[in-house]
This record gives sequence, C-alpha cells and structure tokens, in this order.
Amino acid sequence: MTMAAHDRPEGVALITGASSGIGRALALELAGRGRAVVATARRLDLLQSLSAEAEALPGVIRAAAADVTDAAAMRALFPAVEAAHGPIGLVVANAGIYLPVSVDRPDPDAYARTIAVNLQGTVNTVLPAIEAMRARGAGRLAIVSSVAGYAGLPTSAAYGATKAALINLAESLKFDLDPIGIRVQLVSPGFVETEATDRNAFPMPFIVPAATAARRIADGLERDAFEITFPRRFTWWLKFGRMLPYGVYFPLVRRLTRG
Repeated sequence: MTMAAHDRPEGVALITGASSGIGRALALELAGRGRAVVATARRLDLLQSLSAEAEALPGVIRAAAADVTDAAAMRALFPAVEAAHGPIGLVVANAGIYLPVSVDRPDPDAYARTIAVNLQGTVNTVLPAIEAMRARGAGRLAIVSSVAGYAGLPTSAAYGATKAALINLAESLKFDLDPIGIRVQLVSPGFVETEATDRNAFPMPFIVPAATAARRIADGLERDAFEITFPRRFTWWLKFGRMLPYGVYFPLVRRLTRG
C-alpha cells in the first residue's frame, strides 16, 4: 500500500528519531491531522508498533528503519521512500540524544556520541533531503534544536554545543534555501517529558508532555515563522538571558538550576 490515498499536496512527511519522545508524538500528531508519515529510527520493532498505533487515525505512518549516523544509509533512504510512497514534502530532522556530562567523570565518548547523532546525524538527514526537494523547487525542512542551544547550561556541555550548532545550521541554510523554494524552520523546545529529560536532577520549569510539544510543533509547521519555540513564557526568558552580561548570567543560572 502506498500513501497516495492519505497524502496532501505538501507530500509525505519524514521524521527521524521517531521511535520515542518528541519524534514519536509528532508522527502521531501529523497522522492525526491526515498526513502521510514515514517514521524512521534504528529500532524497527518500535516503529512498527507506532505504525500499528496509527491505524485508527486519518493519516498513516509507515516504518523505515535507518541510523542517522550512517550517511550512506540516509542517502539511500530518501529515494527509497519516494519510490515507495511519493515525494517527500516535509522532513523533520529530530533524531538526538542527551548525555549529561561532568568534569568529575570525564567521558570523551559521551561527547563523540552526542556529536555523531545530534550534529552529524542531522547533516546526514538534511543533505539528502535538500537534494530531493531542490529537484522539485519545493519542500519544508524542520531542524529540531533546543533552548539548550541558546546559552551554556550545567551538565550540558556536549548536548548544548550540538544544539547551538543546529541553530546556526538552520539559520545559515535559510539564506541558501529560501531562493530555491525550500522552507527552513528551527524547532527550539523548552523542557519536554521524554526519556532524555528523566535524567535531569535539576528543576525543569514549565515542562510539557510530549503530546503537547507535538501539537505545538505541528501548528508551527503549518505556518511560515522561522522558529517554533515553546513554552514562550520560558523560552523567551532564555532568549533574554543570553543577552545578559556573563557576570549576571552565570550566577543567575547557577541559582535557578540548583536542585
């Protein structure tokens, strides 16, 4: 079965990191809105379970196992999906991991893994997505970063560095892709209830369930604003915080994140 019966003019939506967390919730949200979704991640069993869960929804979710750290596999994924299900109109580069780091227990592998998945994995997704979309002169590319990329936070030296890089990546790509008809959007969530945030021992103000995050992202994808960020009463304070002098910023964050 192809997705043509369920599709909209925007084309198929492909979401990486869709086996859990925000990616999984977003796949269900888009399918609930009638979209045809290809959900990709490493674990096929979880993707198949997600696909089955969507059977009662107006749209459809199809599983396509792939590892974003495997550049060759990601290059092969896009033509395979389009051959089976039609043009990809939306790509959500969502796959990511969060590994807290501490100078008390140095772990170079945590940095390497975080960079491989969050940054290089996004690049491995974005480049074939652009290649597929530019041939049609249309498409939408959403890069999922985090407010952790706005400025440094405790235990976030690896994660925050990659998310800051993704913000810059999205900003830079917008200049290049606007003229050829590809819309770029940046997704910068605050704290979201996922397996990743379960690791945090510090207070997480205004944390939202994954389903709520998915609704806000889906709403944002239907508009053309560059950045989709939420909850604004939290994320806009962080935007303001990165403009503070360091002599104010560091003591303030230490106080706010003390568990």
